[in-house]
Amino acid sequence: MSVAENTKRIMTEHGFTASKRFGQNFLKEKAVLEDIVRASCVNKDDIAVEIGPGLGSLTEYLAVAAAQVYAVEVDKKLIPVLEDTLSSYDNVKILNADIMKTDLKEVTGDRAFRVIANLPYYITTPIIMSVLESESACKSMTVMVQKEVGDRMTAAPGSKDYGALTLAVAYRARASVVRRVPAGCFYPAPNVDSVVVHMDIYEEKPERAEDERVLFTVIRGAFHQRRKTLVNALSGYPGLDRSKEEILNAVEAIGEKSTVRGEELSLSQFIRLSDIFTH
Repeated sequence: MSVAENTKRIMTEHGFTASKRFGQNFLKEKAVLEDIVRASCVNKDDIAVEIGPGLGSLTEYLAVAAAQVYAVEVDKKLIPVLEDTLSSYDNVKILNADIMKTDLKEVTGDRAFRVIANLPYYITTPIIMSVLESESACKSMTVMVQKEVGDRMTAAPGSKDYGALTLAVAYRARASVVRRVPAGCFYPAPNVDSVVVHMDIYEEKPERAEDERVLFTVIRGAFHQRRKTLVNALSGYPGLDRSKEEILNAVEAIGEKSTVRGEELSLSQFIRLSDIFTH
């Protein structure tokens, strides 16, 4: 039986319909599931944390590949479905919880782990940032996201997709797009295509700002009105509290012209700029 046929069988047997509220679109292509597990680098020494296991299709592959799987599912209606579909795997623990309110250090016993997820579109960025900003021992994240979000996560300076999310990810991890996933690979099919993004999270950041709060204030300020020059965008931006002259001097100190825009600066330049504002 194919994954697609099994998906429909499970939904029919349990009388389950996908919830728009939780942004549920279930993967039905075996090749995509295999690619996600392969890209995650999960092995028999690893703990895998799956966010949003849905019907358990990906969870089964992870159970075979990993030492232990923690499947965190917010929809309580899916818990009996998962308990049924995953009943033959003794290394899977199903948790009915909201990942945004879950302490992954507590879930994993503060052991190293890898996150794998087919993320709902409506809350993709908050989940990614919550994991990246946590103090947990997460080694990597392999996530299915809307193509537009994947483009933003891995964009190069100067491109239209380059922005605050790009820099927030790049500061904490090395990210790359693994593959594109057409809408038809899901049931029900979403309105847009997706991509799988893999992030190796830095144990030690290659570059570190003196004050990360200042760094991300500068980054948010640089892109909140991206048509403006960097100097004008940062002038009067809440939380920065620097005069236009001070901002101009700082921009020139990192070797840029007064007309430069935020999208033209690399992560290294943003770090240098924020370090100037820290003093």
